[in-house]
Order: sequence, then C-alpha cells, then structure tokens
Amino acid sequence: MSVTVNGLDELKKLAGSDLGSSDWIEVTQDRIDTFADATGDHQWIHVDPERAAEGPFGAPIAHGYLTLSLFIPLFTELLDVQGVTTKVNYGLNKVRFPSPVKVGSRIRLTARLAEVEDVPGGVQIAVDGTIEIEGGTKPAAVLQSLSRFYV
Repeated sequence: MSVTVNGLDELKKLAGSDLGSSDWIEVTQDRIDTFADATGDHQWIHVDPERAAEGPFGAPIAHGYLTLSLFIPLFTELLDVQGVTTKVNYGLNKVRFPSPVKVGSRIRLTARLAEVEDVPGGVQIAVDGTIEIEGGTKPAAVLQSLSRFYV
C-alpha cells in the first residue's frame, strides 16, 4: 500500500493517519556482511554463522542499526511526497530493539504519520514506526522518525 500526496497541504491532511504496512523483505547474511563491511562492525554474532549458531540466538543476527537503516526504504513504500524539492532525514526521537532479527528472517514496516508541523521553508513529520519480524511475537524495532520536506 502506498499513499501519494502532492505538496505540503496534502501531507498536512494526513496527520494522525495510519500508513499501513510495507512489503516483507528478507534479511540475508549477504546484507548483514555488507553492513558490517560498511560500518566496520564485524562482531561474530553478526558475521560468523558457525560461531553464532552456538551463541545465544542460535543463528547470526542483524545489527540493530542495520534494521534501523532499513526504515527508509521500507517507509518509501508507504508514503510518496511529491511537489517538494528536498527530503531530509532529521533524526529520531526514540528507538528500541525488542527482538533480534535472525538471518533469513523477513521484516516489514508498519507506520503511522503521528504529526506534521510547519518549519521554515517546509514541514517536519514525525512517524511512529514498528519493524515487525514475520512470525515473531515482538517487533525488531520500535521508533519515531523525524523527516523534513522543503518546497
């Protein structure tokens, strides 16, 4: 499901709306290894499948920040803001990682546009997001993301 809005006035009308859920994506060992290479975080629990199989989760797990970084591509499936010149990630108000994402798991984002407020030259949105693990009892991540859209 994707919502497309044209301009800031249409975006403001969506404040408080549920945006639905993204498609599921698989978190592969290759994705985890690539993230480890990009960040320099090669902890065995992420990149050593044999050792991780003997560890506390029984398999390699994704970095929490890898899971968090997938928020943007998942979110772009849910909301497309047209008629703006610039879109920027402004930060996060809160992030928690209640459950690890084991290699081979599928995750998706469920989101709600919590608020839209005016800022000089545009608007700032707050999005309440939950990154779910398919078949899991707890989410992989719960967060509030801030983005700005400028005209």
